[in-house]
Amino acid sequence: MKINLVARAHDFARERLGETPFLAVDATAGNGHDTLFLARLAGTNGRVAAFDVQAEAIEATRARLEKNACAAQVELHLCGHEKMAELLGEAWAGKTRAVFFNLGYLPKSDHAVTTSAATTLPALDAAWGLLAPGGFISLTVYTRHPGGFAESERVDTWLDGLRDCADIFTCGAHNPVEPWWAGIVKR
Repeated sequence: MKINLVARAHDFARERLGETPFLAVDATAGNGHDTLFLARLAGTNGRVAAFDVQAEAIEATRARLEKNACAAQVELHLCGHEKMAELLGEAWAGKTRAVFFNLGYLPKSDHAVTTSAATTLPALDAAWGLLAPGGFISLTVYTRHPGGFAESERVDTWLDGLRDCADIFTCGAHNPVEPWWAGIVKR
C-alpha cells in the first residue's frame, strides 16, 4: 500500500500546530498546496513565507491563495530557499514553528528545473536556524529526477547529524525509486 506523503506531512503538522497565530515557511512553494495549508492553519494573524525559483510557481501559489482568501498573510519570494534566513531576518529567527520542503521538481512543468543538494543543504541549515524549540521541518524527498538520488543521500546524511538535537520521524527511506518523508522536531 502506497502512503500519501503529502497527507502524512499535513497530519504531522496538524498534530503540532495547534495554537494560532504562528510563523511558517513553505521552502518550495510549487503549486501552492502547502502554502495554502499553512496559511489556513496559521490563521489570519499568522504569517507564512513561501519561496520558489520559478515565476510560474509563485504565480500559481498566488492564484491559489487569492482564490481561497488567504493571500493577505503570505509573503511570496521569487528566489531560492537557501535565502530564507537572510530575507526573513531576525523577526523569524528562533520563532518559526514549521518549515515545509518538497524536493524534486514542479509538477507539470520543466523537469530540468529541480532542487539540488547545492541549495537544499544550505536551505535546511537556514530552516533549522529559523525554528523555535518544538518547531519542525517537514521534508518530502522525491528521488526520480536527475540528481535526485544524490540529493537524497546528502539530505539523509544531514538528518543523521541532527540525532542529538532533534526528534526525527520518517515514512519510507532513502532509495532511488520511491519518495520518502521526514518530520524533524527541534528539541
